[in-house]
Amino acid sequence: MKRVAVLLAPGFEEAEAIITIDILRRLQIQVETLACAESRAVVSYHNIPMVADSTLTERIDTLYDAVILPGGPQGSVNLAANREVIRFISAHDESGKLICPICSAAARVLGGNGLLKGRRYVCSGDLWQMIEDGVYVDAPVVEDKNLLSGKGLGHAFDFALTLSARLLGDETAARDHAEHIYYAW
Repeated sequence: MKRVAVLLAPGFEEAEAIITIDILRRLQIQVETLACAESRAVVSYHNIPMVADSTLTERIDTLYDAVILPGGPQGSVNLAANREVIRFISAHDESGKLICPICSAAARVLGGNGLLKGRRYVCSGDLWQMIEDGVYVDAPVVEDKNLLSGKGLGHAFDFALTLSARLLGDETAARDHAEHIYYAW
């Protein structure tokens, strides 16, 4: 079974995180939420408290099949400034695991720390204009090698279903599930 880590920093965009977690779990992909804070309790962008499965510190040496980075104005800033987060992402990237930012996370976390490495990506708004490390593509979801990025909340289902298909190695289950939830993917 594929294993995925979702990094939750204070101020994370809750809908991007929850939609992705929901779709992955529905498709039998194991998801572990990791608080990028001192405790498992993390408050989202819209002040919704959430208790993560573990802290990043507790799982810093665990290797997952994918690492998901929800955005959120403050969430992505907090992820980008956290040395453990950068170490964790770097280890996964070097191992060829999927790195999956959505919304502002591609620009702020990866671009802001030299982790795009020339790959194509998408992010929200005009944050791409400040990034010199990658190649911005204006699309709902962009894949380049082991980087799978999503534009933002309005494309969270596209992001989650595309990620699910990549992890499962087949689009059939993701397409069937998209139809089941009445989503045209």
